[in-house]
Amino acid sequence: MKKIVLFMVALTVAIAAHAQFEQGKTYIGASLSGMNLSYSGSESGHLTIEGKGGYMFADNLLALGQVAYDKQNDVPYTMSLGAGARYYIVQNGLYLGAGVNWKHSTGYNDVMPTVQVGYAFFISGSVTIEPEIYYEQSFKNHKDYSRIGLRVGLGVYL
Repeated sequence: MKKIVLFMVALTVAIAAHAQFEQGKTYIGASLSGMNLSYSGSESGHLTIEGKGGYMFADNLLALGQVAYDKQNDVPYTMSLGAGARYYIVQNGLYLGAGVNWKHSTGYNDVMPTVQVGYAFFISGSVTIEPEIYYEQSFKNHKDYSRIGLRVGLGVYL
């Protein structure tokens, strides 16, 4: 009996996760990175707050737009706008992402391609916690402005 109940719960979770990555769904998310969870050659610490919105234009494919505010110790602020996409590899929430961000600060502009790998961990039927590892490549100065790090987000699939 215990095995049957466990099988039914696993089946329900698999079906519920699949339903979130279907064409026509919308996505709203926010994430936090920094807090010494990333590395860049020019900074001693930073905190980034990011807002995201997206639309599933095909099963397992999400188009994203984002805006972010980054506060570094040695720079007053950095604002960024970006666009990208995610591909959900398996129905349990593992995804690959890629995009491009335009970053602006006082006397500084840069276009930065970015890649991510993450996991959408469902805490309810439509709300997720999304840890991801990311890499941003700077074209302006690779050594000082490229960044690798860990980002933790909260997402809602509607």
